[in-house]
Amino acid sequence: MEESVVLKNVGHLTLVEPNPVLVEQAKKRAESVQNRIADQITAFSGSMWFVYVHIIWFSCWIGFGVEKYPYGLLTMIVSLEAIFLSTFVLISQNRADAKRQVIANQQWQTVKEEDKQNVELLKLSNQILELTQAIHKSTNPDTQLETAKPS
Repeated sequence: MEESVVLKNVGHLTLVEPNPVLVEQAKKRAESVQNRIADQITAFSGSMWFVYVHIIWFSCWIGFGVEKYPYGLLTMIVSLEAIFLSTFVLISQNRADAKRQVIANQQWQTVKEEDKQNVELLKLSNQILELTQAIHKSTNPDTQLETAKPS
């Protein structure tokens, strides 16, 4: 798959470098013809071109008198279109939810890895503290005298 197509699918992000997990998810999504068609329809129906086409279409329908008022056929066509468009809105929301879930999964994985690193860093810090205290104890003459004095 071309990189530009993948970047187009995550183009709403304002990152200089897109999240690799989202790029991978967009590649997987783009493998399906159904997903590509749904994405194209969603992109078009959410654009101003869609509005312009409908303004022209309705104006011509009414202006050329394709049917008389109350425009039963036009109403039916528009109702069917609304049903399909609402389905594409749901598809788009599902796609957005899938992206959010992919990011959430990646962030959770990062949190778990950072927790492991923090535990390791705490262990190392405690070891360094113990070694520092041991060195301080063995090199500090006052401490050696206090340990040598009988009580």
